[in-house]
Amino acid sequence: MRASSLTIAIWLLSAASMAAAQGVVADANAPKGRLPGVATPTAYRLDFTILPESERFSGHDEIEITLHESVKSLYLHGRDLTMSRAVARVAGSVVPGTWTQVDGTGTARLDFTRALPAAQVTLTFDYSAPFGDSASGMYHVNVGGEWYSWTQFESIDARAAFPGFDEPGFKTPFTVSVTTHPGLVVVGNAPEVSVTRTADGLEKHQLAATRPLPTYLVAIDTGPFVHRTSTIPPDAERSNPMPVGVVATQAQKDRMDYVMRETPQIVQLLEQYFGQPFPFSKLDQIGSPVMPGAMENAGADTYGDGIIFLAPGATTREQQEFGMVVAHELSHQWFGDLVTPAWWDDIWLNESFANWMGYRIGNEWRPDLKVGLGALIEGFDAMSTDALTVGRPIHQRIETNSQIDSAFDAITYGKGGQVVAMIAAYLGDEKFRDGVRLHLSRHRYGNATSEQFFQAIADAAREPKVLAAFKSFVDQPGVPVIDLQRKGSTLVATQSRYAHLGSHPSAETWTIPFCFRVGQTQQCRLLDRQVTTVEAPGDGVLMPNVRGAGYYRFDLEPGDWKSLIASSAELPPGEAIATTDSLWASFLAGRTPASLLIDEARTMAANPDSSASVSPGEHLSAMHLRGVIAPASESAYASLIASIYGPRLEALGFDPAVGAHASDDPDRQQVRRQLVALAAFEAHDSGVRALLKTAARKYLTGDAKALDPAFLTDALQVVAEDGDAGTAQMLVDKALSTEDATLRQSELAAAAGSGHADVAKYLLNLDDKRLRNFDREVLIVVLAQTAATRDLAADWFLANYEKLLARSNGIFISSVVPGALGTQCGVEQADRIERTIGPAIEKAGVAVLEFQRTVESIHDCGVMKAARATELAAALAAK
Repeated sequence: MRASSLTIAIWLLSAASMAAAQGVVADANAPKGRLPGVATPTAYRLDFTILPESERFSGHDEIEITLHESVKSLYLHGRDLTMSRAVARVAGSVVPGTWTQVDGTGTARLDFTRALPAAQVTLTFDYSAPFGDSASGMYHVNVGGEWYSWTQFESIDARAAFPGFDEPGFKTPFTVSVTTHPGLVVVGNAPEVSVTRTADGLEKHQLAATRPLPTYLVAIDTGPFVHRTSTIPPDAERSNPMPVGVVATQAQKDRMDYVMRETPQIVQLLEQYFGQPFPFSKLDQIGSPVMPGAMENAGADTYGDGIIFLAPGATTREQQEFGMVVAHELSHQWFGDLVTPAWWDDIWLNESFANWMGYRIGNEWRPDLKVGLGALIEGFDAMSTDALTVGRPIHQRIETNSQIDSAFDAITYGKGGQVVAMIAAYLGDEKFRDGVRLHLSRHRYGNATSEQFFQAIADAAREPKVLAAFKSFVDQPGVPVIDLQRKGSTLVATQSRYAHLGSHPSAETWTIPFCFRVGQTQQCRLLDRQVTTVEAPGDGVLMPNVRGAGYYRFDLEPGDWKSLIASSAELPPGEAIATTDSLWASFLAGRTPASLLIDEARTMAANPDSSASVSPGEHLSAMHLRGVIAPASESAYASLIASIYGPRLEALGFDPAVGAHASDDPDRQQVRRQLVALAAFEAHDSGVRALLKTAARKYLTGDAKALDPAFLTDALQVVAEDGDAGTAQMLVDKALSTEDATLRQSELAAAAGSGHADVAKYLLNLDDKRLRNFDREVLIVVLAQTAATRDLAADWFLANYEKLLARSNGIFISSVVPGALGTQCGVEQADRIERTIGPAIEKAGVAVLEFQRTVESIHDCGVMKAARATELAAALAAK
């Protein structure tokens, strides 16, 4: 699973309620996490009747199980299912059962009229269940007047579609059939083998049996889809052509070319890396209008429409996201689907590895897009979360169902991906790749643990010390910071746990793969003690994180900081980003003076890489958003941003019309977009804003060539800022009238980013049947991430939290909390938030960790603001 760059903060609150499940009968003996283990499923036969326009669907479910002991009651999974029949067939007899849901997360108990023996048993169920309206369980959406249904089962939402043993450790074949309206398309994990007409005029689609799968990787999609098919040619790893398809709603039928054209190359790059063919019989790439990310269903990957359905002239950012997310999901077909975690404890490895592979293979697919650099950015961003005292290790024990979704966070994706990259870089690409291949060969179509992966890497590399490095980063929380001091021709490296100003996390020690450079001389060492002295001859510039590949921060003596900053325009992108991260981390820890932040922003602006050059400005922008830069310093701040980034934009040139800069390389196009945003919204450059507004007005009146997609959201936001409530209403109406995913989100985000209190109140109370849950969450989060409406949105969220929670199913609600509240800054604000909704979160047991992290972050920001805001204001005024 992968959340897209914008939507990780706005995963939907589903109408399929977990927190408020109906018909639950309490059972003190019911397992809260893993099932007792008295039964093992060996095969499923699922027969659905799916009419997408209906409120409910029905199913006939047969599960072959092995009972390991005699039982009269059996625990399994099913959530909000209306059960009409449940029986067990054993030794030629039928034993009736009574179905009872005993937990809101979907644990159920099956009570039989007599004890079943330890034997091979067939469980049979007839039931119905409601469709959801968000990406959870089996859900349906009206698109352009036609109804479609999809499934999204990770992590524990398969139980909302059929009774079963909904744990990753159970892998079985699934044989699926779907009865539906004539002419509809049915897509699942395996190829369709027949379509037959039923007595009541419907059609039954029979799919082939799958390879062994866990429940969370099953997919069943039904509707009037457009299904385009082709084949991927044979290659060195695969001797036969491979069926590949793209599945879209009718609204996206004209945007299928890009994903159809580019998918084969990504598949073949992955086959080359893993050294074996695609592990399933076919691949479909499926779009959904409400999927806020993507999901690696075996042979049936599902994505948000905006990720894969790209229009001609797609922006650099859109193509980067396509490459990374598609490579991420397809890498899961081997690492996650072919070999699956034994339990949710190890889902971190599933996602961390895929994150690393997504950036790696995306970079091989299109080197000109610099996709790989995003991995470093995501890793350094994760350090902000990992630096908190409230947190978790990457490898976290999962004991209850309510803990599972906390594993899908920045620690798993950002930190985990960076740690995998760090170990791979230290060992060397071939040794690490050989370890991956060994792991897959040992557990093909089965399950494996983190320990087994570590052992495969160590066995292939023949470097057992790598186990200590891996484990030190995955089994404990926190970010290491390496304090470096020169002592003649040596370098004294002192490691400790990074802490924000006023924070006191527990002490930790890591085995750190430390690669540094003095001048042109590079070295790598494993730092496994608190203090290590290494030889470092020469007096050149000290770069303590070569290529930015290490998951650690560094701090330097004043002279070394100044020398590194002076060279920042020439640093490679990864090292430049690492420098900005560590410099700002030092400031937030109460060490580096604010004046160095400004010096680095000025020098780094000349770095040719788009991400590196604007990163210091984006850090300043974050301080502005959270109110650390006070209103009295607004003018000085805007002038500073203008003086640093205005000349760069002027040198590049800016014309918002379609194709005006089409001849530029992708990175040049990307940096222009970032500079335009800084100029328009931080520097308040009247000239840039006028160009954007003029182009947007022409675009809104039908001149599609007036506004390039790269500047769409920014231009519409300028119109919204300079407009009134009527302008926002116009943008919302346009958004809800289109199924163009990019345009819909841009228009909603622009309206929410207007900065007008009356518009914010209108949007928060908007009642429009066209507004999907996904759309509503976009509005909430953008309002909270706009300085002028930040507090109003937070107040609304606090007042309505229990209502939102009541209709949520829990999955990724954890990310809505920081999205709505995370821009607050102050000790008093943290205390107020804790008092207001802390008890409700604790009682519900949903998003507890994310809430605690958010409160701590707000508190830490307040401490830093009190201690350093005056100094930062003086630095802005002086520069």
